[in-house]
Amino acid sequence: MAPRGASRFAIPGSNTTSKQLDCWNHSRRNFLTALVGLGVSTVMPCGSLLAVENAKPKGESPMRFRVWVFSDAHVGRDKKYGPRDSLAEAISQSESVSGFDWDIALDLGDMSGDVGLPKDPEGEEIVRQFGALKRHRREQIYDLSGNHDRSGLDDSQAWWWRKWIDPTGEHTEFSRVDAAKRPFPIDGTWERYSFRVGNVLFLMMCDINEPTQKVGRGTLGGNPSGVLSGETFRWWKRMVEENPSSIIISAHHYILKNTTTASGEWEGMRRDEKGGWKDGYHGYYEGKGTPQGASYLYWVDSKQDSGALENFLEASPGRVALWLGGHTHTAPDDTYGGKSHIERHWGTTFINVAGLTKYMGAAENCVPRSWLLTFTDSSDEVTAQCYLHTSDYAPQGWYSKFDRVIKLSKQFKMPSVKAGIAGESRGATVSSLHSATRFWVDDGQP
Repeated sequence: MAPRGASRFAIPGSNTTSKQLDCWNHSRRNFLTALVGLGVSTVMPCGSLLAVENAKPKGESPMRFRVWVFSDAHVGRDKKYGPRDSLAEAISQSESVSGFDWDIALDLGDMSGDVGLPKDPEGEEIVRQFGALKRHRREQIYDLSGNHDRSGLDDSQAWWWRKWIDPTGEHTEFSRVDAAKRPFPIDGTWERYSFRVGNVLFLMMCDINEPTQKVGRGTLGGNPSGVLSGETFRWWKRMVEENPSSIIISAHHYILKNTTTASGEWEGMRRDEKGGWKDGYHGYYEGKGTPQGASYLYWVDSKQDSGALENFLEASPGRVALWLGGHTHTAPDDTYGGKSHIERHWGTTFINVAGLTKYMGAAENCVPRSWLLTFTDSSDEVTAQCYLHTSDYAPQGWYSKFDRVIKLSKQFKMPSVKAGIAGESRGATVSSLHSATRFWVDDGQP
């Protein structure tokens, strides 16, 4: 759905305009409202739209799948200096009447706003802000960790993030994430996992401390360079190679080198009046860490600036449809280094979605924003729209200047979806709209 202020673009090769999409979604919202008025107190969450849309008569309207993508909420920082609920505000805006529909969301990391080690009180605050969800479940948001979410070098790997954000449901008593309620089940571990929606394969990869370095989260305020373990790199490469028929979306907190705004070597820093390096988009610590790679995924399999990911994509053009990242939060129109926030390389479209924060960095770089990606059944195009969460840069709402239609290598195929009552076995029918509902992919398995 394209709310007020969205541009009226036409999808190439289609007779459907975004104005027509608005009308269709408005009718659907009225239908759901009418159900509530009839005494139906709990309908499918707004995010469970696949079941509603698949129930529509064939040919009435193409079915769509919407992915909300956000990053860099830096909850503790905005809470302290606003005070502002960066995460809860974005959630509430998306679910408002003037907001937008989404089926799932991707959180690309940096929930923590601590410049040292993330701590339990901030984790509790993040869980509280997730409580702003009214029309979606927490499990409809799929998370990965950023550099500010890392635990200390001597701590258990990512203990804070695993405890409070917890994509695999290891610590439900703290995170309130129940893996069994995922609309699309995940396969993997906290560090790397995948899930499928129709013929789209999502590959979610976490940022970690580089094991060969003695500086990192806690000792440096967080070495800002991105890190991917050798195990995760090999997993990612294998998943791409073994799934040629899938539309692959890779997600990491960091973008790749020289792809989007300020993602080149030393582009995260600035020169001072004497020609030396100083803080820029990211913090600079002289003689420590690897600040030259502060804006991109710099370490892969403990090798500095190896180019392993970039080389693989160059040798396999178009195998990965989208790479989604964050980390470098800045204004939507920033093109530092001759690159914008959406660029295409090696047949892959890169999108820097960061961030929701207003206070983690220089004011001109903190423009709270997120993205909505809309896939249409049997279409080889996905639309991308940028949503501004404050009015500091431009009017709050859609920043239509950034609307994009991204070409895919193959058509998106909507999953076959059945509605069922939460807690019932697979294949159950809906007997009451008063009960909470769920949806799943019908892959033909028992």
